[in-house]
Amino acid sequence: MQEHSISANNFEQCQKCAICTTVCPVLANNELYPGPKQAGPDGERYRMKNPVFYQETLKYCMNCKRCEVACPSGVKIGDMIQSAKLEYGKRSHIIRDTTLASTDLVGPMASAFAPVANLALSMKPVKAVLDATIGVSKHRTMPKYSSQTFESWFKKNAAAKQDGFRNHISYYHGCYANFNYPQLGKDFVAVMNALGYGVHLLDKEECCGVAMISAGMKKQATKKAQHNVKVIGEAVAAGRKVVTVSTSCTLTIRDEYPHLLGVDNSAVRDNVVLVEKFLWQALSAENVKLVWKEDYKARAAYHVPCHQEVLGWSNFTIELLQMIPGMELTVLDSHCCGIGGTYGFKKENYETSQKIGQPLFDSIKAADPDFVACECETCKWQIEMSTGYAVKNPISILAEALDLEKTMEANR
Repeated sequence: MQEHSISANNFEQCQKCAICTTVCPVLANNELYPGPKQAGPDGERYRMKNPVFYQETLKYCMNCKRCEVACPSGVKIGDMIQSAKLEYGKRSHIIRDTTLASTDLVGPMASAFAPVANLALSMKPVKAVLDATIGVSKHRTMPKYSSQTFESWFKKNAAAKQDGFRNHISYYHGCYANFNYPQLGKDFVAVMNALGYGVHLLDKEECCGVAMISAGMKKQATKKAQHNVKVIGEAVAAGRKVVTVSTSCTLTIRDEYPHLLGVDNSAVRDNVVLVEKFLWQALSAENVKLVWKEDYKARAAYHVPCHQEVLGWSNFTIELLQMIPGMELTVLDSHCCGIGGTYGFKKENYETSQKIGQPLFDSIKAADPDFVACECETCKWQIEMSTGYAVKNPISILAEALDLEKTMEANR
């Protein structure tokens, strides 16, 4: 365990250029938010002297980290704000925030009663009650749950086949693929198997904890981080990379664990990688071969999630998608979708969330693609609700565009 202190953040590197304020989507759409410079390095100087200087308006930060991407000095502005919120922020909507953040608890229950849960969460009277009682916006389309989890499908249909491949990786699937959209996990297994990789699940992975961090549930998030580092470490010790499909999960495991929770992940961090980067590296090393469907055609618009911009790996996704014959790809201008994980589900943030996302929604409608490509599940929820365009994870696009049988033959 590393010692952690918010004073360890590098606020003294701030040059007061205020570039961060020009890219902050919240500051431009919510006059109550003081902005990243004031909330981050400026405020940190005062908070170090006395916590009384903490401002509750920091709760409006959605942790998109666009300020960090823009900062010429590499100041960890977003982490600084999140650390302050974890240390000093008040939890005013405990039931709502705990429910939204506790995916390992809510997911199994909702999946067990998926038809009933999905119907109830789509009904206007139920949404009105949630809005009035716990503060979940009645305007928000709630994600649907699957009756069969990805883990149960994998154990019944795929686990026994994985030892027969020449290469092996471990898969951190995350809550979304497990409880909401198992097809994403199935697509991942299909593509990796076709490329000659056996897929292995971690030993009882848990939620990455990103929503708990946002909700101020530091103790609970730390416990999950410690568990995940342990099971990821076991996979790494077995000689396997841990491959992911979600940008927010990946960023949380790689960077938020040590920065915000003080959990030492140095032994595993560099072995946790998004599938697009993993595949690009394998292709560059000529370790795998791709055989495409001859009749595949699609017009896609690629939205780079904010946390993908922090990771700096969007070029791998773009180049992979551009390899697909018959793919007409438009890379959209950089905009935040506005949902910020659970941020956009909250009643007090809904209007701001939609305002932030409007430039992106407009650019998607102008491009008029067959679908939007994006690695972030919450971006998917926001875009599909606000534009009507379907959103597909790049690994699912590859599963559709590849001739999986011929690709598997080519990689034996």
